[in-house]
Parts: sequence; structure tokens; C-alpha cells
Amino acid sequence: MKLKYAALIASLAFGVAGAANAADFVIKFSHVVAQDTPKGKAAEYFKKLAEERTKGRVQVQVFPNSQLYKDKEELEALQLGAVQMLAPSLAKFGPLGAKEFEVFDLPYIFDNYDELHKVTQGPIGMQLLSKLESKGIKGLAYWDNGFKIFSANKPLKSPADFKGLKMRIQSSKVLEEEMRSLGALPQVMAFSETYQALQTGVVDGTENPPSNMLTQKMHEVQKYATVTNHGYLGYAVIVNKKFWDGLPADVRTILDGAMKDATNYANKIAKQENDDDLAKIKASGKTQIYIPTAAERDAFKKALVPVHTKMDDRIGEGLVQLIYKQTGFTPN
Repeated sequence: MKLKYAALIASLAFGVAGAANAADFVIKFSHVVAQDTPKGKAAEYFKKLAEERTKGRVQVQVFPNSQLYKDKEELEALQLGAVQMLAPSLAKFGPLGAKEFEVFDLPYIFDNYDELHKVTQGPIGMQLLSKLESKGIKGLAYWDNGFKIFSANKPLKSPADFKGLKMRIQSSKVLEEEMRSLGALPQVMAFSETYQALQTGVVDGTENPPSNMLTQKMHEVQKYATVTNHGYLGYAVIVNKKFWDGLPADVRTILDGAMKDATNYANKIAKQENDDDLAKIKASGKTQIYIPTAAERDAFKKALVPVHTKMDDRIGEGLVQLIYKQTGFTPN
């Protein structure tokens, strides 16, 4: 109720601002990461393209770093119309009822970006986005962030090293099972609260792509990181369906084109940004970076791939098998 009231006030306030603005349409684009991450930069790039190509008819207001809403609040805010556009991580759709999106959380289901893009840029990805429409949400695109690494204040060279550690995760049943499979204790927590929790010892460690770890300064409170690349973190760019359907067809066409180009930009920079940020974390001297040997990587895979079958009932065995077929993945 509190969020609904706040959303109404925000919507009314921005409505007045929008009316006073020269733009015909205002898109409030909210997200939870820093402006200098791949997602943050892509949001600004979309803003630039949308405003230029519509010749000012559309204004895009970008709000990074949870300025408006935290993880758990932003989807409700979108559905209520308090914001028009989000780019939440794919794990966020599970609690909304679209559990199929948690397939992207399965550890080691994608070995590289080529395998990933066969899914996100193909028919499987589009079919998943269409499942959001019944919830008042229109899916526009997938944006990469990157592959995740584990961090903690002790070395993490094998699954046994995780035993008893409190590890922060997003709200995802798959990620809960992932941590339990390593012997860790999963702790669901908002992204914006993670740094302080690591700093104060409320949690022992977490998983993130290097870009998130660096820009949120988590490397300052984590002594060790292991480059497991065990899981993917990506986003779906979504809009309030009623708002989107209410736009003139020509404006929607222009925005679709701007989103396509922003997506190409986002996915192009994601890998490079994460590689660069991992190097910066290493250069800081605050976090010791460890690259697993082939045998150590196999040990992590052996511990984590069984999560796939454990989650069949939740995600759907058919969907998992479709992805295996698309990517050439073999579970053994």
C-alpha cells in the first residue's frame, strides 16, 4: 500500500513535469546499478538515441543506483505506471510468476556469449519475453552484463571452501539451490544493501560480474575473488505495456530502432567492460584474483550442474532441454 501511494504521487508529480516539458512523451527509466556500468551506459545511450531520433517528442529520464526504487519495488512501480521503463536482472521475473526466466540463473548453462546469444537473440528469448504481457509488461530486449565471479574474505578454490559461508544472492530459487549445492547459506538481499552487508559481516561473500563488483566498491570489502564465470547476469529491458501500446505507431517504431541499436551497444561493451574492471580490481591490490585450473573448474561444474535437474519442476524440463539443444550443452 505504501509503495502504491508513493507510486501514485510520483506519477502525478512527473506527469505535471512532463506536461510542462516540450516533450510529448516522458519515459522514466529506473535501474539499480551505477551509471558507469554496462547497463548504466546503455540506458544513457538509449536516452540519447530516443531523444535525437524523435526530435524531442520523447524525453527519457534515467534514474540509476536505486534512486527511485530498490530491487523488490521497481517491478510493482512499473506495473502501477510510476515508471515506464526498467532493465531488471532476469532473476526478478521469478517472484513475479514468470519462473521460466530463472533458467538464466542455472550455473554453467552457458559457456560463452555466443551460446548465450543463440538463446537471448533467438526464438526462445522472444517467447520468454511474451510471457510478461499478461502481467502488463512489454519486453523489448535483453542486455548483457556478464558472467559472475565468486568473492569472499577467504580463498574460494573448491566447493568445499564455501561450506557455512553466508552468500548474498538475488531473489531466485535457482540461486538458492546453487549456494546450497556448494554448502553455503544463501542470503537474499537487495543489491543496494550488499556493500554494507559485506562491510559489516552480515554476509561473507557474494557473486557478481566484475563491473558490478568494482562500481559498487565491493572489492574494497572482499579480500578474494575466484573467476569461475559460473553463471550469467543479464537484464530484460521492459516497459509498461499500457504506456507502450498508447504511443503513436511512428514513435514506437523509432523507439524500437533506438532500442535495437542500444542493445547492440550494450552487448558490445559488456564483455570488454567486465574484462577491464576485473583488471582494475586486481590492480587495486584490495582483492586477490584467482583463476581456477581446469581441474578446479571441473570440480565446480560437477558440484553445480546437478542444480539443472533439481530445478526442472520449477523452470520446466522442456525449456532446459530446448536450451541444451540450441547451445550444444551436455550435462555430463
